[in-house]
Amino acid sequence: MQSENPMIADFVKLLNSAAGTIAGMGREASENAREKAKEVFGGLDFVSREEFDAVKELAASAREEVEALKARIAALEAAAKAE
Repeated sequence: MQSENPMIADFVKLLNSAAGTIAGMGREASENAREKAKEVFGGLDFVSREEFDAVKELAASAREEVEALKARIAALEAAAKAE
């Protein structure tokens, strides 16, 4: 049979309480760090990947249009010189 020593039982309860407190502190620190990071990075002007890709596609389309217009202008200038 195992005898129960009240001093050991109290020590085990103390250790369990300390472990729970430390785990809670760890969770709280993690949450605080996450909130602080959101606060810091939230003030910066980041764009989403979808917005970046949309603007990139618009820029590529505008470049193609500019090149087509340059070619058209060159053709019109050549035709005007030939007249």
